[in-house]
Amino acid sequence: MSQHHFSDKTPTLEFQTFPNVLPKTCDYSSLLTNITEPEKERSIPQVEQDEAEHEIAIQLPASECQKADFWREIHGQNDWIDLLDPMDPRLRSELIRYGEMAQACYDAFDYNLFSKYCGTCKYTPSEFFDSLGMSQLGYTEFSFPKVWSKHANWIGYIAVSNDETSRRLGRRDITIAWRGTVTRLEWMEDIMDFLVPISSKIPCSDATVKVQKGFLDLYTGKKEDCKYCRLSAREQILSEVRRLLDKYADEEVSITITGHSLGAALAILSAYDIVETSLKELAADRPAVPLCVERLESTLGLKVLRVVNAHDVVPKVPGFFFNERSPPMMMRYAKWLPWSYSHVGVELALDHRNSPFLKKAVHDDPIRAHNLEAHLHLLDGYHGKSHKFELASGRDIALVNKASDFLEDEYLVLPNWRQDENKGMVRNKDGHWVQPERRVHDLCCRGTPDDDHVCNI
Repeated sequence: MSQHHFSDKTPTLEFQTFPNVLPKTCDYSSLLTNITEPEKERSIPQVEQDEAEHEIAIQLPASECQKADFWREIHGQNDWIDLLDPMDPRLRSELIRYGEMAQACYDAFDYNLFSKYCGTCKYTPSEFFDSLGMSQLGYTEFSFPKVWSKHANWIGYIAVSNDETSRRLGRRDITIAWRGTVTRLEWMEDIMDFLVPISSKIPCSDATVKVQKGFLDLYTGKKEDCKYCRLSAREQILSEVRRLLDKYADEEVSITITGHSLGAALAILSAYDIVETSLKELAADRPAVPLCVERLESTLGLKVLRVVNAHDVVPKVPGFFFNERSPPMMMRYAKWLPWSYSHVGVELALDHRNSPFLKKAVHDDPIRAHNLEAHLHLLDGYHGKSHKFELASGRDIALVNKASDFLEDEYLVLPNWRQDENKGMVRNKDGHWVQPERRVHDLCCRGTPDDDHVCNI
């Protein structure tokens, strides 16, 4: 079993209870991320100078001002009623932003088997979003490991909105982002689709609450003699959430959890865990901390929005025969079967056939329909079920082919084009091509089992 290190930093939102059987969450997430060039222009505050007064006033675009007052609705306070059809532009913008934060987990993951850093994040905390061209997001406070070990893989990060972004969003936002399946060991955990009581690894008073074993093992697994994974991903997240809620105790805070594929399942698990294990005690003496899980399949009464491609088969298994669309009586008898799963939350189903930019047939390459960048493209063009597909932000369509071959050939965008220059090799002072050393920093696996924020988990 592979262990996972989780980079540090997070905020919250509100939810309720998990269903008795947690559904397998294997579809995409889409929460807004990278702002395209046209959007950047609209998002940059307009500077106006009064020549008579010689004063400079900064004026935010109207949509950004409205977002601060509207954020609870965007995060599902009213279950996104009247926001999905037609699509509210503020919601679309936020979905893409958070979706790109999930995509960053893929783009920053080093899975080059010839790299001595294989399994790590490619970038240090200070350069993370800058290196991915996402500095405009306005999130800070990261922590990544220095050197890796054979026992651990980097699978996500926690980031906190800075002061300027917090003012724009209307609260301090802690975002937890998870990537999907990449390594072979993760694929092995994915296929362990039988259910086990969640109480076997996570405190839960209801023994009937069950979860897929592979997901639970990835979330709670650790190796105490490895300095990078002596704490499980679970312990790292709960520790950091507690620390951040203490740090921002005097502010309004939200926690947003975003993930794709395997990351969607882990996002649900961590959301459930945060609510049941941490927030009850932490939020007792402060205003309600809302926790929102975006683009996941189940929720423990959480506000969950699942953004899917209707032609993606991954979210349909193992619940292909018994799922949320089955008659309740049938599900009552089938819920103990290993292939019985139900999706929970509000679904936003997109259809890649509506985009004139994408290839219509995916039967020859089903991975296309499961591509997160394609989901973000579909979100950008979605205005409602009966509305014409039209890109809203000018988001570059070439991003769809970053790691796929989904764009129509007429657009002349190379398939799977994203890679580091010279595949990461550099020439040293002797003229030899070598793998560069990475900057050294000592933020390995933050905390120990004895730390104040961890000991009560």
